Amino acid sequence: MQLDLNLLTALDALLEEGSVAGAAARLHVTAPAMSRSLGRIRKATGDQILVRTGRSMVPTPRALAIRSQVHALVQQAHHLLSAQQELDLAALERVFTVRWHDALTTACGTALITAVHRRAPGVQLRLPAESGTDTPELRRGEVDLESSSARPTLPDIRHRLVGRDQLVVAVRPGHPLAEGPPSIERYAAAEHLTVSRRGRLRDPVDDALTARGRERHVVATGPTLAFALQLAPETDLVLTLPDAVTRTARDRLGLITLPLPFQMPAVPLYLLWHQRHDDDRAHTWLRDLATETVRALFEPPPASPQDPTP
Repeated sequence: MQLDLNLLTALDALLEEGSVAGAAARLHVTAPAMSRSLGRIRKATGDQILVRTGRSMVPTPRALAIRSQVHALVQQAHHLLSAQQELDLAALERVFTVRWHDALTTACGTALITAVHRRAPGVQLRLPAESGTDTPELRRGEVDLESSSARPTLPDIRHRLVGRDQLVVAVRPGHPLAEGPPSIERYAAAEHLTVSRRGRLRDPVDDALTARGRERHVVATGPTLAFALQLAPETDLVLTLPDAVTRTARDRLGLITLPLPFQMPAVPLYLLWHQRHDDDRAHTWLRDLATETVRALFEPPPASPQDPTP
């Protein structure tokens, strides 16, 4: 038997009002139309629902038994089909998967986890390693938010520019390259470590050097910036990496930062998500919070306090 779910709304009004006229007024329909709905409800349930006693109507035992359940179902349907309500972060329970570049996760993953947990304690974050291949996890819903240095080409992937990073050079204290101005000749002649998830030994820096008639000596390539940064303090390898997202790690390792001795375009940093989340209030809150967290990396570092005058 095919049921008309609109009858639930009529049944809820009839049980709440206890009369056909009252239910009709409540739902802004005519009394004859509500009488017809009551007839259909009786046929569907096999019960009179409301019976006349004198000049009034009273619910049957079956009607009394189902009244609270019918009302709850109608309220749930209204909530489901109505516009999204105000987001209640304290009550939000959800798991978000945020897949960022390893340097970005290292730089502000802790801040993001702390901010999310403080405002929405029922939310869990997954921060998996960056994928080694281009796969459509965003489109499949396996990843909620992703970082990239390139704008997406797929029309259903949204993006937001959160910063532009400059390339700098990092070496260990006492490295020969730190002795005197880092000219392009001395930079190219040094031993370099590049970073590539796919193991590539060339990157845009090499293309820029080739255009200037230079070639650098690449000794090895590593899979992540975290790996490269761990090697730098113990070797003479030179790292060329984005400034803002590695600043904290470089300072912690005591590395010396030098300017790149030639011009390179800034590296853009985008956050990506699938368009299905455009109107998702919880996802909007997460990506806004992530944007705020990441953009803090690009703010100028605080000035060192001056020594008090004796």
